[in-house]
Amino acid sequence: MRAIAITEYGPPAVLCLLEQPDPQPGPGEVLIDVVATAVNRADLLQRQGRYPPPPGASEILGLECAGTVAELGAGVTGLAVGDEVCALLAGGGYAERVAVPAGQVMPLPPGVDVVTAGGLPEVACTVWSAVVRHAGLAAGELLLVHGGSGGVGTHAIQVGAALGARVATTASAARLARCAELGAQILIDYREQDFAEELTDQADVILDNMGAKYLARNVTALAPDGRLVVIGLQGGATAELNLGALLPKRASVAALGLRARPLDGAPGKAALCADVAARLWPMFGDGRVIPVVHARLPLSEAARAHQMLEAGGVVGKILLMTCG
Repeated sequence: MRAIAITEYGPPAVLCLLEQPDPQPGPGEVLIDVVATAVNRADLLQRQGRYPPPPGASEILGLECAGTVAELGAGVTGLAVGDEVCALLAGGGYAERVAVPAGQVMPLPPGVDVVTAGGLPEVACTVWSAVVRHAGLAAGELLLVHGGSGGVGTHAIQVGAALGARVATTASAARLARCAELGAQILIDYREQDFAEELTDQADVILDNMGAKYLARNVTALAPDGRLVVIGLQGGATAELNLGALLPKRASVAALGLRARPLDGAPGKAALCADVAARLWPMFGDGRVIPVVHARLPLSEAARAHQMLEAGGVVGKILLMTCG
């Protein structure tokens, strides 16, 4: 099979399309003929040598995919060869084939084609695990989404609105209009406005991709009983947390990762994927949530896709297709 290989860590130019051995499905695994995958910021970090895959995971980039079932490993039930599916991966998506635990394989969302679905599992599972399963966002609450124009952000805005929450978001001025179209009601230009001043003591749930840089201001923005969920460290990993500011608010701070989670158990990927398919996918069927795609490129242009994401200005996801 062809796959994007990293022969050395560095800039996007290190990515190259090479022949690689075909993966084989082990017991409980599914082999997928990949139609499309998508670029995530974690891929950029892995390319730079700053985000190694968890033990046992493929060294090939790619945290999600969609395609058709090619083969079933021993003990797999509920799927058949030829089924169109999408999957959450710990690695291996930038390839023509990938083997994945059956518990991380999901049907396509209603009304979503197999190419577009290649950019959904990672954002869907990230947002659902953080905003719904952990933070318990409820109707009428205020959800603050940082980076509202990105892949996670465009999805989180829609999920929050679909659940009946009010949604605030930070983004650059040029992309706030698109955030409003997706359901954001409070629009904050992060270059010109201080979100902490705009939302002091108001945010019930904050979905944060910045980490250290925003920590103090996120705490200021939290409402009583507010929940801050950190899912990224674009603004650094280390900052001082003022517990004295959290105590009177009865607020909480959590940091949630997805890639290194176990397959099984309450926090596992299998339970999360099942919940996403059961409760989130119907929102695609009735139009409350839609995929947001910035560009579709052939897999051979993975380096260009990385350059686009690093340059900024991307709204939604960049898809990589194995054909074309």
